Amino acid sequence: MKIKVCGLKDPENIKAIAELVPDYMGFICYAPSPRFIEAISVDALGYLPAAIDKTGVFVNEKAEIIDALIDKYNFNVIQLHGDESPDFSNSFRKKVKVIKAFGLNKDFDFEQLKAYANNVDYLLFDTKTDLHGGSGKTFDWSILDKYKLAIPFFLSGGLSVANLEEVQHINHPQFYGVDLNSQFETSPGLKDIKKLIKAFEMIKQYNTNEVRS
Repeated sequence: MKIKVCGLKDPENIKAIAELVPDYMGFICYAPSPRFIEAISVDALGYLPAAIDKTGVFVNEKAEIIDALIDKYNFNVIQLHGDESPDFSNSFRKKVKVIKAFGLNKDFDFEQLKAYANNVDYLLFDTKTDLHGGSGKTFDWSILDKYKLAIPFFLSGGLSVANLEEVQHINHPQFYGVDLNSQFETSPGLKDIKKLIKAFEMIKQYNTNEVRS
């Protein structure tokens, strides 16, 4: 199970999390978000270890702006969290890996995802709300059984130390990783390192048990 810590904007907090070496660190490039990275300098991300995939998160952004920010921050992954089409998503894959996010509820139509096959590298399943992520709410994970494509997915939406053990019981062949955000914060964009260390320990143990089995 891969770990993505998302919604970071404080340079010292970013440095502390980088020392934990998550697989992905996400940076919100969406102005209405309280986790918007407008004030982050290029240097704040420049020292991140190569083992960490720097992920820029965008919502219905223009292609030229996404391209410019990929170059500015040296992102090697982007996450598209709006209504981006399959073709739009695919257009960036020569430069970066692409995660396409979807908000899920009990009425979600998984058939719409077929159009994204061969157009994205990963999917991310979040809780459907009026917000574009960061709601801190979970959805009914049993509906993931309806997902039949071969695209690996991240699970997002209200993940916390309290429910990570339950997450580890999700048995889906394409379950790739978890996205840790608002439930690990002391304020928007500022992560609680102690909570993250606990989560990392739980996931590390899970990964060890998976290898043994």
